[in-house]
Amino acid sequence: MKKTIGIMGGIVLSILALSAQAQTDTTKPVVQPLQQTAPIDTVNRWNPQNNRTVTAITEKYKDKYVVAAPAKTVNDIFPALGKYESSTNPEAASITISQDMENKGLVWIEGLPQGKVKAMLRQSPAIYKIPAQKTEDGKEVLEGTAAFDKETNTLSIVIGKNYNTADPLAAFAPEPQPVEEEKTNAVVVKNKKNKTKLKEKEVAAVKPWMYTGTKVETTVATN
Repeated sequence: MKKTIGIMGGIVLSILALSAQAQTDTTKPVVQPLQQTAPIDTVNRWNPQNNRTVTAITEKYKDKYVVAAPAKTVNDIFPALGKYESSTNPEAASITISQDMENKGLVWIEGLPQGKVKAMLRQSPAIYKIPAQKTEDGKEVLEGTAAFDKETNTLSIVIGKNYNTADPLAAFAPEPQPVEEEKTNAVVVKNKKNKTKLKEKEVAAVKPWMYTGTKVETTVATN
């Protein structure tokens, strides 16, 4: 009798287990627990800079590395641009040199007694030829030279001397003292008896206009 009851109990438990399994939702995916990965060893990772051979080679040249030069500014390329003041030229106590908007090799000099004058870059970085020209005010300007010395921060201008291509700075050399005054060609003059005679007319040589000024350290706006 007990054996029969035990068999019946086992059958009932089997039926209950099958029923519970049938009620399980097999449509849902089974989520697997995340597996923990080992942390990355950033300390002991290989680094070429920590290689003894590489270190031995680079150690020989560490004092010979060349630092890249900083980019050139407009003032480095065109140092003549800016404002100048002069204690020796009261007629041009303050002048300004600005770059032409369309041609970077052309500048305008303002503040001169001759008016607003243009000058053309002939030797970098700061030697300019002043061509013979007529200003906006109708003034005739003779040929000349403008040169800026970056070491002394000084601008020199001469108007009334032709630009010397071979040696532009020769225009600023002192003028030699003439032995006698220059004379023009003889002109014809008639006297009361209608007789013709020659008379020499003296004309003073044109004296070049010279300027010397010091650059005022200010930020120059460029085009």
